[in-house]
Parts: sequence; structure tokens; C-alpha cells
Amino acid sequence: MLAIYKKEMRSYFINPVGYVFVGVFLAMSAALCCYTTLQSNTYSTASYYYWLILSMIIIIPLLTMRTFSEERKMRTEQMLMTAPISITGMVMGKFLAAMSIYGGCLAVSCINLIPLYLIGREENAADPDALTLKGPVTPEIIGSLLGVLLVGAVFIAIGILISSMTENQLSAAVVTIAVLALMLILNMLNTVGSEEEGTRLVNNYAVRYVIDWISVVSRFSNFQYGVLDWSALLYYVSVTFIAIYLTVRVYERRRWA
Repeated sequence: MLAIYKKEMRSYFINPVGYVFVGVFLAMSAALCCYTTLQSNTYSTASYYYWLILSMIIIIPLLTMRTFSEERKMRTEQMLMTAPISITGMVMGKFLAAMSIYGGCLAVSCINLIPLYLIGREENAADPDALTLKGPVTPEIIGSLLGVLLVGAVFIAIGILISSMTENQLSAAVVTIAVLALMLILNMLNTVGSEEEGTRLVNNYAVRYVIDWISVVSRFSNFQYGVLDWSALLYYVSVTFIAIYLTVRVYERRRWA
């Protein structure tokens, strides 16, 4: 698995894909942070991280579209499947490499929050008698970062699964975008309209429950308030595991086909 991990990390920066992903991620996160916090004159980061998750629909496929599609296109897939490594190790190596790039970008994007702390410190120094301190709430930021990392793991695992099913990188990217968009749109179906006025798009409780269970965003809200939601944590880990398991099954079936 370590050999596959090193190979993938090296390939991200031999090809322009890694640089494009890092550049797009950091530029978009900086723009979103500026728009949702500085220009809105607020210390709340809830809106920033919500929009960052929405932007993952476009960004994550850049990272995952080539993981297995390129192997099939370059005819190096057979070398991987006959190498002295398990299919699980091969898939996990690629997944962990993608997560390393994603997690690294997420960590670097925390620089965007430094101005909020500086502004808060200046305002507290200007008004030392204020009853409440001004500035961003650190537990909320930590919770949001954990939530965004978990959502990213789910998206990456799904992207890798889709990439394993096609040799066309563009097709893998388009299908991944469609699947991720559907997972996010499902949450909107449950939130649009008023239940009291009977104007919800989905009024059936059973259907709403199923949609809420599938939706990724609905479980992210607790993390935005700095609350470690164990049920949401279990959900994200489970969905990630299922997507990785299905990818392993795809290649196990292909190995013996």
C-alpha cells in the first residue's frame, strides 16, 4: 500500500492535475471566506464552510477522475492487479493519497481565518470593557474543519469508485459531479417550504426521513456549532467504507474475469 501511496503522491505533481486542484481549492476557499465573513462583517464561519462543501462538487472530481481511469487508459491496470499487493491495499493507497492532498489543502486554507482573529483582537483592545470578547469561535472552526474533512472523504471515496468503472477521465468527472450534486440537492428538497403551511416539496414523513438519511449536508450542521456528532461521524465513515469496499469488489471481479 505504501508503494501505491508514494506513486500516487508523485503522480499528482508530475502531472498538472495536482497543481490545478491545489490552486483551484485555495483560490476558491479564499474567495468564499472573504465573501462570507469579511465582506459580510461577521465572525461566523458557518456560511463559509457550507459554501466550501458546495464547491467540493466541482473540485473533488479534479482529484479523483484520474485515479483508476488513467490506469485503464494507459494499459497499466494489469500491472497493478498482478503486483505483489492486495486489491484493498491498492485502493487504500490511492484513497489515502487523494485524502492527503485534500487534507493538506484544507489545512493551508486555515490561513484565510487569520484576519478574523486579528480584527477580533483589535476590537477587543479598543473596547476592553466589553462584556463579551469579539472574534471567531475556535471550537466551531475545529468542528467545521472536521466535518468538511469527513464530507471530503465521502466525496473522494465515491469519486474513486466512479473512476474505477470507466477509462475516460472526463466521463468519470462528469458522473462524479452529477452524483455529488444529487447528494446535496436531496437536502434542499427537505428544507424548501414550510411544514406548518404545508408548502414543503416533500410532505411524506417516510420519504423525508429516507432523503435526510442519504443527504450529506444535513449531518454537517452539528459540526458547524462545534458539536461532535457521533452518529454523523459513523455515517460518514460508513459511507466512505462502503464506497471503498465497492471499489475493491470491482477490481476483484475484474482480476478474475
